[in-house]
Amino acid sequence: MRRRIGAAVLAAAAVAVTCASPAQAETNPKCPSGVTQIGATKYIKSGSATVASVKQFKGCDKNWGYVYVWDSWKAGHPKFRAAAGIMTRTSEGPLGYSGGDEGDQEAWSNGSNTLSVCTRAYGSVVSADYMLSGLTEERC
Repeated sequence: MRRRIGAAVLAAAAVAVTCASPAQAETNPKCPSGVTQIGATKYIKSGSATVASVKQFKGCDKNWGYVYVWDSWKAGHPKFRAAAGIMTRTSEGPLGYSGGDEGDQEAWSNGSNTLSVCTRAYGSVVSADYMLSGLTEERC
């Protein structure tokens, strides 16, 4: 009996490992060959509510900023604009700063030729009533 239980547990573990897949990166429409996230995700908050995720990616020989507005925030705040960019130690503002139309849930920056310097992704969610933003950790 013990042997069958052990075999069943091993078989279930093998199925779990086989079926588990790595998380897929968001699809960057400006870099069709694909991007890879670098660094940890930063969360933009308003009080205790999570507004959006900010991430930094590399791909197509560039750095990219990305922001995704959470469903829970969007449901109660339909009039906003999300935008993303890349910051360096010497930039006075976000490089490649770009956003979508009002209410778009995600935004990609334009690519920045900054792979050789330390960078952070910058994301913002803005409306007439608020301006919220966040930076990811620096990646060198």
